[in-house]
Amino acid sequence: MTSPTPSLTRPQISAWRNAIFVTFGLSGLAIATWLSRVPTVRDQLEVSTSVIGIVLFGVAVGSILGLTAAGHVIARIGAARGVLLSLGVGVLGLPLAAVGAQVDSIWLTFAGLLVFGAGNGMCDVAMNVSGAANERVLGRAIMPIFHAMFSVGTVVGTGIGALAEAFGIPLLVHTSAIAAAILIALIIAVRSYQSEMVGIEPHADDDSAPRGWRERMSVWTEPRTLLIGVIVLGMAFAEGSANDWLALAMVDGHGLANDQAALVLALFLTSMTIGRFAGVGLLDRFGRVPVLRVSSLLAVAGLAILIFVPSAPIAIAGTVLWGLGASLGFPVGMSAASDDPRRAAARVSAVATIGYVAFLAGPPLIGFLGEHFGLLNGLIPVLVLVALAGLATPAARPLPGSRSDPAES
Repeated sequence: MTSPTPSLTRPQISAWRNAIFVTFGLSGLAIATWLSRVPTVRDQLEVSTSVIGIVLFGVAVGSILGLTAAGHVIARIGAARGVLLSLGVGVLGLPLAAVGAQVDSIWLTFAGLLVFGAGNGMCDVAMNVSGAANERVLGRAIMPIFHAMFSVGTVVGTGIGALAEAFGIPLLVHTSAIAAAILIALIIAVRSYQSEMVGIEPHADDDSAPRGWRERMSVWTEPRTLLIGVIVLGMAFAEGSANDWLALAMVDGHGLANDQAALVLALFLTSMTIGRFAGVGLLDRFGRVPVLRVSSLLAVAGLAILIFVPSAPIAIAGTVLWGLGASLGFPVGMSAASDDPRRAAARVSAVATIGYVAFLAGPPLIGFLGEHFGLLNGLIPVLVLVALAGLATPAARPLPGSRSDPAES
């Protein structure tokens, strides 16, 4: 573990950390604002479950585009400006998608979600790169707490969404107000960011950092990076499938009302938040690999209960296990991809892109299966990917000489 770099004061480091907390929270708030209103969007568009899956596909396509470009954009303008550009523009897609739903236009809704997904995907890489740099400068493992703040944002967002559903607040009014609040908070927060390369001394003979786009793309040939991507893929599918489909699954599969289903999604996200806060101590004590293995088992158990147990109260309990199990895969994967700070942006971009395949393939796949076999049965493929993630967990073991888990150093 490193000590705080002499180039920054402790207040500067703390302000940077707090700004990243805010950014993760804003990202979660933006996503949950949309996801909590998916049942309303389906009702306004008057489409089937499979069609709403195609509409949600817009977020996934945009995310892949943003993730693919993120490493190159961050290399040119830095993580701080990348965060401001990506989330600042992307959040404008929310009211655009709401307009599409209001005027009964599937394609305008899709376009708004495409813009939102692209901004969110690029922001995901930029804030994780900055978070890994802050983690290195602070000298302690706090990446799960950054992601816990994302979960806090999602809990707040789903809570607001549930209230909006209950009081019949129009989707456009809801999304516009949230977008404006996010823009204001983001502009203030980014002012406290520091360079992700702070404390890294440049050397003339150091060729470890990729200098061009071809070298940045070479991380796709690294077995460890690809296996970390498998971990993130499985856990992202576990998290993303809940975000996209849990509310509808509770309505269609367990007979809950729209506002009740939104609260179940909030419970799932609360479980993820608890898992991420608790995860820091577990990672320090047991290390990345054992914690990820147990996480995958919890997620599989929770999913199995939700899918196969017909009782709604027991199914709700299963969502708690699902949330706890899915909580650490993405943040630990980001930390593992960032073990070498000079190649962090390229590797995080690659790993996150693999993970976002879950968001790309998940909505149409689960929507198709849900249309033909029931939405609960449509979640069965998630079990398979989570199991594969559990098998790939040894790849997350820290690199020699990097900041690592005490239990695995």
